[in-house]
Amino acid sequence: MTTALDHTPLQRRAALADPVQQLDRMLEIRHFEDRIKELFGQGLIHGTTHTCQGQEAVSIGLALAARTTDHVCCTYRGHGHALALGMTPHSVLGEITGRVTGTIGGVGGSMHLSDRSVGLMPTSAIVGAGIPIAAGAALTAQVLGQDHCAVALFGDGATNIGAFHEGLNLAAIWRLPVVFVCENNVYGEYSRFDTTTPVEDLAVRATSYGMPSEVVDGQVIGDVSAAIERALARARGGDGPTLIECKTYRYSGHSRADAATYRPAGELDTWLARDPIVLHRRSLIERGLLDDEAADRLAADVQARIESCIEETMASEPATVASMFRHVYATTTTTTTGS
Repeated sequence: MTTALDHTPLQRRAALADPVQQLDRMLEIRHFEDRIKELFGQGLIHGTTHTCQGQEAVSIGLALAARTTDHVCCTYRGHGHALALGMTPHSVLGEITGRVTGTIGGVGGSMHLSDRSVGLMPTSAIVGAGIPIAAGAALTAQVLGQDHCAVALFGDGATNIGAFHEGLNLAAIWRLPVVFVCENNVYGEYSRFDTTTPVEDLAVRATSYGMPSEVVDGQVIGDVSAAIERALARARGGDGPTLIECKTYRYSGHSRADAATYRPAGELDTWLARDPIVLHRRSLIERGLLDDEAADRLAADVQARIESCIEETMASEPATVASMFRHVYATTTTTTTGS
């Protein structure tokens, strides 16, 4: 079974319960991101864009663990999270390419994706900005007595800025139902994390706030989802926040045309040997859920699906300058009754 383009976000989210669908969605994210880079190179995407090839297991693990009523805050590298949580390729691509079919009408672009039906808060272009926002969403749930949690995803570079420390400190003091997930993909923009951070495991920084933490293999879906599930259960039980560090890697450069020439020789090859898609495909075959022929067919189906999405999206109506000024002010309807 493959995920049809016309499935709703909630249907797409529910489909992830099937391990084969998890492979389908990872392949979807990978091919989507590969094509985004090509479309950008063709001048069909304005502004900037940041892709997440290699980090797909974190996105799927998160989507498996969180509820649709939880609030997810992530960064400008958010295409994979959006697709994993259930947003359709049409809505994500439409937004990235400035089409009216985009999730917010094509006025937000690559770095501002959102779909509240699956819990995705607006993604942020500011490093670490989702951390205090997630703390605020968690505080709302706590005050209202709701059984909701918040999840903040951010990169390794964000652990060096004030919002990280302020957000974790506040969450710890108030025992907020929030989970902080660091996607340590080795590089903060163009700097290797060990040149800017004096600790090998960023998760140890939780100790300063009396907060539990975990370091997990970010290339394995099950490891990521299990850690986030434990943290969410702790948060829902009133035991406060957790910091999770997912060790992962971005195969592409930081953004746009970055060729990542700053990486040492052999580093990329080492991480490609543990490609999360390859690892999950191998696991499915070993468990008898797929064979090589079926897996190859699935990959071809996903590629065809994304190509169809691109063709339809690029033929759709582009947003206009006037689109930016819609929804700026609330409108009211006045009803006049005769006497």
